[in-house]
Amino acid sequence: MRRDGRAAVLWSLRITIAATAAYVVASLFFPGTQPLLAPLTAMLVVQVTPLSLLASGVDRVIAVVAGVGLAVGFAAVVPLEWWSLGLLILVSITIGQYLRLRSNLVEVAISAMLVLGVGAIGAEAAAWQRIAETLVGAVVGIIATLVFPPKVATSDAGRAIDGLADAVTELLVRAADELQAMAEEDPKQLSAAAREWLDDARRITHNIPQVGAALLNAEEGRRLNVRAVRTPLVEPGLRQGLEALEHAAVSIRGLMRSVADAADNGWLDEPSAADVLADLSQTFRELAAATDAFGELVRHEGDVQVSLSHDDIARLQDAQDGLLRARARLDEALETERPADVVELYAATRATVRRLQHELALDERVRRQLRLVPPRRRAPRPLPRRRPQVDLPEPIGPDDATQVMPRVGDEPPEDDHPR
Repeated sequence: MRRDGRAAVLWSLRITIAATAAYVVASLFFPGTQPLLAPLTAMLVVQVTPLSLLASGVDRVIAVVAGVGLAVGFAAVVPLEWWSLGLLILVSITIGQYLRLRSNLVEVAISAMLVLGVGAIGAEAAAWQRIAETLVGAVVGIIATLVFPPKVATSDAGRAIDGLADAVTELLVRAADELQAMAEEDPKQLSAAAREWLDDARRITHNIPQVGAALLNAEEGRRLNVRAVRTPLVEPGLRQGLEALEHAAVSIRGLMRSVADAADNGWLDEPSAADVLADLSQTFRELAAATDAFGELVRHEGDVQVSLSHDDIARLQDAQDGLLRARARLDEALETERPADVVELYAATRATVRRLQHELALDERVRRQLRLVPPRRRAPRPLPRRRPQVDLPEPIGPDDATQVMPRVGDEPPEDDHPR
């Protein structure tokens, strides 16, 4: 409630005011009736982002018009029976699919059923009133969204991205703790534990599309939104953070797969197995520290109400130093004579460390952010200086084929005939 209470109240007020206004306006057009379809349409339209509200309102109006048109035609030809109702629903859903009405597809059948229920006598009047109420609700919802637009959901997207980083961090920390316990007690427990880690890593990667949906909602919410004019453009940073953490999560999943495959072999019976598990435990902690620091930095940078501090950058730099130490330790371990399965495990771990070093680096983050900034917001690049024209020597042979060819890098002579 402390974090999202104010935003939840404002969102509820927006929908309530839009629905009430739509009902009042529809009551003026249809006195003596209860035009509940108008506030229903306004509630559905006002929930979307300013960019998609026009498409949502138009789709809903098209769905209602198609539905009532079918109902008027059916009411003039057939009575309301079970077979006519089923046929009407089938035709309505089919037409809605051809019209590509997306979430308003069922509205075609609903409108047709409601109008058909009044019979052939009142079908035409009910049809026109239903269309008019839908138009009133859609117009009021669009006006309410434009006048009182929703906030830009960058903070929500930042928290979702940080949640992805927290999930990866928790998995790595738990695996590090269990690896340390196995190194001190029984290394043979690695097989069962590694399967659980792999399942958790799969669940994390399967939830990435939900985080992407939150970021897409924030990106679309900025367009045609007057409240976005006063807010900084942080979406490129959020997009880069999601891409980096997505690659990191997939790499961690591959690492857990390598651990699970290596755990099924006989090297765990050797005395050196405890040292290998201890090395993996330390490496997992350093990977967790880097992932957690990067996720928190992305969340703070995406929240317009929180200022990115030097502590966030210093924490990520310290985590990067830890990855450097882990990589050096793994390089030293690979130089030692070990079983083939252990060598492959060390190599997979080193590749994961190297991948996270690249994905979570500050310089790489800045480089990708610049590529993600829209062209109109980039600083204009200075025009390249034109090279001086090079005078080619005169032909030395009887025809043009014997002319001296220009060197690589020289400008060719200008042609009188443009290509």
